[in-house]
Amino acid sequence: MKALPKLATGAGTSWVLLAVILLGGLAVRLYNISTPLADWHSWRQADTASVTREYLKHNHPWLLPHYHDLSNIASGLPNPEGWRLVEFPILSIFTAQLLRLQPQWDLVVTSRLVTVALSLASVALLYDIVRLTSGRRGLALAAAAVMAFLPYSIYYSRVILPEPAMVTMVLVSIWSMVRWLAVVQTRRPARWAWYLISITTLAVALLLKPTAAFFGTIYVALVWQRWGSQAWRQPLLWAYALAFAPLLWWRNWIEQYPAGIPAFEWLLNGNGIRLRPAWWRWLFGDRIGRLMLGFWGVVPALVGTMVKSKGSRGRAFDQLTLAWLAGNLLYLVVFATGNVQHDYYQIMLVPGLAVAVARGGDWLWHQAGSGLYRWLSYSLLAVTAGLGLFLGWFHVRGYYQINVPAIVFAGRRVNQLTPPDAKVIAPYGGDTAFLFQTDRTGWPVGGDINSKRAAGATHYVTTTLDDEARQLLESYRLVEQTDQYLILDLTESL
Repeated sequence: MKALPKLATGAGTSWVLLAVILLGGLAVRLYNISTPLADWHSWRQADTASVTREYLKHNHPWLLPHYHDLSNIASGLPNPEGWRLVEFPILSIFTAQLLRLQPQWDLVVTSRLVTVALSLASVALLYDIVRLTSGRRGLALAAAAVMAFLPYSIYYSRVILPEPAMVTMVLVSIWSMVRWLAVVQTRRPARWAWYLISITTLAVALLLKPTAAFFGTIYVALVWQRWGSQAWRQPLLWAYALAFAPLLWWRNWIEQYPAGIPAFEWLLNGNGIRLRPAWWRWLFGDRIGRLMLGFWGVVPALVGTMVKSKGSRGRAFDQLTLAWLAGNLLYLVVFATGNVQHDYYQIMLVPGLAVAVARGGDWLWHQAGSGLYRWLSYSLLAVTAGLGLFLGWFHVRGYYQINVPAIVFAGRRVNQLTPPDAKVIAPYGGDTAFLFQTDRTGWPVGGDINSKRAAGATHYVTTTLDDEARQLLESYRLVEQTDQYLILDLTESL
C-alpha cells in the first residue's frame, strides 16, 4: 500500500500573500457590481435570478421553483405556471432567505455578491489543494493568483449562475478528500469529518450542476495514488456513489413537470460539431486561447502540462494535473455543442487552467539562468503575464456593458405603471432579460397575441416600433410611449 506524503505546512507569509490575493480579487469583482442585469448572458442570469424573485413574491415550495417566463420556448411545452426545473435551486433558496432577513437589499446586487463570496472561497480552496498535494506554497499562490485575476474568471465570478457555486462545492469536496486520505488510516476523529464533508459537498455540487461529475478524474487520481489497483477493495470509496443519489432523486422528481424542464439533449452534439475543425477552433482557439488566456497565457499553460517534477510527490502532482485537465477535455467533448454555443460553459475549466498556467510560469521562473539571461527570462515571463491579462481584459471588458439600455428604462416604467399581478409580453427575441426588468411574469416573445391574452397577458411593452407594435397600437390603449419604448394595456380595446 502506497503511503500518502505528509501534508505541507504553510508559513505565515504565504497566508498573508493569500489574503492579499483575496482582497485584490474582491476589489476587481466589485467592478460594476450594481449595474442592471442586462449585461452579457443576462438572459440565463435573469432566469436564475427570477427563481429567487418568485420565491420572495409567492413563497413557492422549495421543491417546485417558478420563474418569470410563461412561454414554451425552453421546453417546447406550454408552461402557464412558470415552472423552472433544471438544477436544484440551492442558490435561489439561499439568496431568497437572505433577502427575507434583509429586504432592503437589492436582489441583483445580493445575488452577485453571493457568487463573489463563493468564487473567493474557490480561490482559497485551490490554493490549499495545490499546497497540500504539491507541497509548494509558491506554486499554490501562483495558481490562486491566476484564478483570482484572469479577466474571464473575474467576470464569471460575479454572475448569477449556478456554475461558480458548483465549482466551489467541488473544490471543497476535493480539498476534504485530500485531507481525509492523509489521515484515513489513523484514529483521528477528524478523518470521519473530512470523509463526510467530501461526499456531502460533492452531492451538493452535482445538484447544482451535474457536470460536476467531470471532476471525477481528480478523485480517481487521488485514490489511485493512495491505494493503486487495490482501491476497489476500500468499502468507504464505494460510498462516494451515494453523492449521486440526491441528483437522481431530483431528476426523478422533476419528471412530473415536463413543461418546466428545458430541452438539453442538444447541448451534447446537437449540431454535429464535436471534434470537427470548428469545434477545435471555437474552444481551443477562441474560448481558451483568446478569451480565457488572452493568447499569451497559452505559453505557460502548455508548458505547465508538460513539466516533469522531481521526487515522488512532484510526480504525483504531475499526474493530478493531467487528470484534472483530462476531465476538462472530456467535458468539452461530451458537451460539445453547449460549450461552443455558450462561453459561460467554460467556467468549470478555470481551476484546471489556473493550475496549468501556474505550473508553466513557475517552471519558466526557476529555469532562468544567471546574469543577463536571468533578467531576460524574468522580463519575458512578465511580458507574457502582462499581455495575457491585458488582452484577456480587452476581450472581456464588453461583457460589463449594457448594449440595449432601453429595456432597463422600459422595464422600470412597466413596474411603476402596471399592477403587481400583471402579465407582460416583452418581445426580445426570446431573451428573458427584458422581461426580468419589468418585475413581472409573462412572455419574452411576441406573436399570437390573442392566445397570450387568453392565457392572461395584460400588457405589452416593446423597444422596437415594428409592424406588430403598430398594429397593437391601433387596437389597445396606450399607457406610455417615448422614443425608446411603447407600453400598451391589452385589457382595454379601442
